[in-house]
Amino acid sequence: MIQAPTHFDDRCSAAWRGTVLAMAGLVLSVQVASAQTQDEPVPRTALRVCQDPNNLPFANLKGEGIENKIAELFGKELGLPVSYYSAPQRFNFIRNTLKFKLPNEDYRCDILIGVPVGFDQVSATKPYYRSTYALVFAKGRGMDQVSSAEDFLQLDPAKLAKLRIGIYDRSPASDWLNKHQLVDQGVPYHIMNADPDQYPGEIIEKDLAAGKLDVAIVWGPIAGYFAQRVKTPELLVVPLKSEPGVKFDYQMAMGVRYGEREWKQQIEGLIESKHTEIQAILKTYGVPLVDDVSYQTAKP
Repeated sequence: MIQAPTHFDDRCSAAWRGTVLAMAGLVLSVQVASAQTQDEPVPRTALRVCQDPNNLPFANLKGEGIENKIAELFGKELGLPVSYYSAPQRFNFIRNTLKFKLPNEDYRCDILIGVPVGFDQVSATKPYYRSTYALVFAKGRGMDQVSSAEDFLQLDPAKLAKLRIGIYDRSPASDWLNKHQLVDQGVPYHIMNADPDQYPGEIIEKDLAAGKLDVAIVWGPIAGYFAQRVKTPELLVVPLKSEPGVKFDYQMAMGVRYGEREWKQQIEGLIESKHTEIQAILKTYGVPLVDDVSYQTAKP
């Protein structure tokens, strides 16, 4: 699951979709190779999307995710039907989807809707949104006054010492806990899980909602979507700002194969022309959006 820019091992080299995000310890400053051979444009009969079959809020087989809605938007604009080629976003995801081609056959899919900017296994487009990691906790459990990382760190030390803070391994949340001497409060979860039924929002929808955790720190789209989906208890989302030594916010782009310059330019044109509609989709899913001035928690 591309949870966030650092959780891309193929899905996580960081975070997401991320994952996301390391969707931690992400290193998204990878330089993309500049000299690529231009392939001959191929007539397209469908918008063929590479996706994870069980990776909400990003995508699933029912077409319920953010990336499914953006694909539908693009398909309508292009006048093409949308089709999907699905594989779990774990190891070798790119090789098994975007780069997968049998002899005498065409590629199975042509675009990834969510990749971190700088992810060098694909030719990444210009970014179409920027989000950040977020704190998620239940209302009415002694933290309602928390509206920033500073507020959280200023909680009574005795209360902080008792908190169970759920985080995904290899994420910026790990670095943040270490920086603020909260490692003992951390409850680590494995982002790379062999179980195909596992999905990134379980940390919120199951354990946080059930009271097994007091706080979760996850990639923003996951935080916003599952906080909306959980009705009881009411969950609060607090976007986190990057700070010295810990980068929380990342830009997300789309990915195509190297050499398909015209296709990439066409997608970037859609990113520009459909900016308003894309932002509306993100807000519907509760994605915390970061602009150049402030951090905003999108409302549906």
